Amino acid sequence: MLLFALGFLLVILQPSTGQFPRVCANVQSLLSKECCPPWDGDGSPCGELSGRGSCQNILLSQAPLGPQFPFSGVDDREDWPSVFYNRTCRCEGNFMGFSCGECKFGFSGLNCTERQVKIRRNIFQLTTSEKNKFLAYLNLAKNIPSQDYVIATGTYAQMNNGSNPMFRDINVYDLFVWMHYYASRDTLLGGSNVWRDIDFAHEAPGFLPWHRVFLLMWERQIQRITGDENFTIPYWDWRDAEDCEVCNDEYMGGRHPTDPNLLSPASIFSSWQVICTRSEEYNSQQALCSATSEGPIRRNPGNNDKSRTPRLPSSADVEFCLSLTQYESGPMDKMANYSFRNTLEGFADPQTAISNPAQSGLHNALHIYMNGSMSQVQGSANDPIFVIHHAFVDSIFERWLRRHRPMLEVYPAANAPIGHNRENYMVPFIPLYRNGEFFKPSRELGYDYEYLQEPALQSFQDFLTPYLQQARQIWAWLVGAAVFGGIVTAVLTGLIRACQKKKGGTSSEIQPLLIESEDYNNITYQSNF
Repeated sequence: MLLFALGFLLVILQPSTGQFPRVCANVQSLLSKECCPPWDGDGSPCGELSGRGSCQNILLSQAPLGPQFPFSGVDDREDWPSVFYNRTCRCEGNFMGFSCGECKFGFSGLNCTERQVKIRRNIFQLTTSEKNKFLAYLNLAKNIPSQDYVIATGTYAQMNNGSNPMFRDINVYDLFVWMHYYASRDTLLGGSNVWRDIDFAHEAPGFLPWHRVFLLMWERQIQRITGDENFTIPYWDWRDAEDCEVCNDEYMGGRHPTDPNLLSPASIFSSWQVICTRSEEYNSQQALCSATSEGPIRRNPGNNDKSRTPRLPSSADVEFCLSLTQYESGPMDKMANYSFRNTLEGFADPQTAISNPAQSGLHNALHIYMNGSMSQVQGSANDPIFVIHHAFVDSIFERWLRRHRPMLEVYPAANAPIGHNRENYMVPFIPLYRNGEFFKPSRELGYDYEYLQEPALQSFQDFLTPYLQQARQIWAWLVGAAVFGGIVTAVLTGLIRACQKKKGGTSSEIQPLLIESEDYNNITYQSNF
């Protein structure tokens, strides 16, 4: 009870990160299309008086999009967030947040000047106390209402273009479930028509940066509602797992004794209610998910369609995926071949990197294997396994970034599916984040993974890998050059020795090691390979 009260107080006192800021979910803000709340520290919009930020027009990317979405002006998420707001806070320095009242990821302190790197750990290496605390924090988030954010229950048109706001309260955990739904939902075209080939968080380059931001925001929320600033999301290393190792009452919930599709009554998660799982119902009603309860979490791990997902991912699958040098390729969607992103997401074969949407590999395999709430994209975050699964997926992304050290330009600037270009803002986050801002090493964002820190040799090996790969490509030339160099050296050595024997006692005046010291400055040493 004390923990609950403390968490509730912290939510009230501190800002959070999420979807529609409560202070901007009103007629005035929607009609003026401005969301620049005052910072509590000085009472000025965006903390401008304190130099934290200022209210400015949103600069939208003009880069062309791919052909997957053939419409314009029919979806509130197009050119996010301009349908709702075209002026928001632009924060300076290391400040962040919808009112510039927070620190950027990786910074802390009164003026956000202190760097910090927190470590995410393997869930099986947590102590019993740490593991129980994690489960309690999850349950706390499910029972505390978000004080700073609300969700939209209608489209902008259904809100009469802003004059009739349609928002509602939601708890902290379900806020993130709703955001995942909102980013991946179908486009409502009117009547009974929808467009399904659209997703602002999956099936395109933004998949990995989007979920990276999602986890960072979720992690920060837990830190705030609990007051535990050192909390980090644990990860589940599922490589070579023979079954769902976390599917027991000690961790994420075991199987119900009489209904294999439900969780064990001994698990705290058995009482959780899911939201946003009835996509066909929303589509037929041309409505948004209103976050009403839709029943318990469903999960039946291992009883999935084996023809689609015959097994859980292996270490070999992960290593092959990490060897791919291209982040993205071709159409930049689920049909991309030899794409690291598409292979890790699971639409390409983890042994060939050839697209095969009929099969589910790596990331997708875990979702399908769970055979329940996790297996439907829009509502998959309802199952708390989602968080520890995606933390490990993010760690694989991090390994690829460290191994290949890509420039920002590797992330596509244009022609990606809608919402996925480098400079596009991620749906539905406010404050605003661009895809490209999170295409960089995790330590720059304030976190790292325990297994990537040790042994140190692994990091060194990841550093050398790209150079070794280049060496393999030119090995024949290197061998040839070495042989040729050896022959030339042997010939020259023989000639020099022959000359030395012939001339015998050469005077010291012409011996190279006895050159006057000032003459050394005129000698240039070059190495010709």
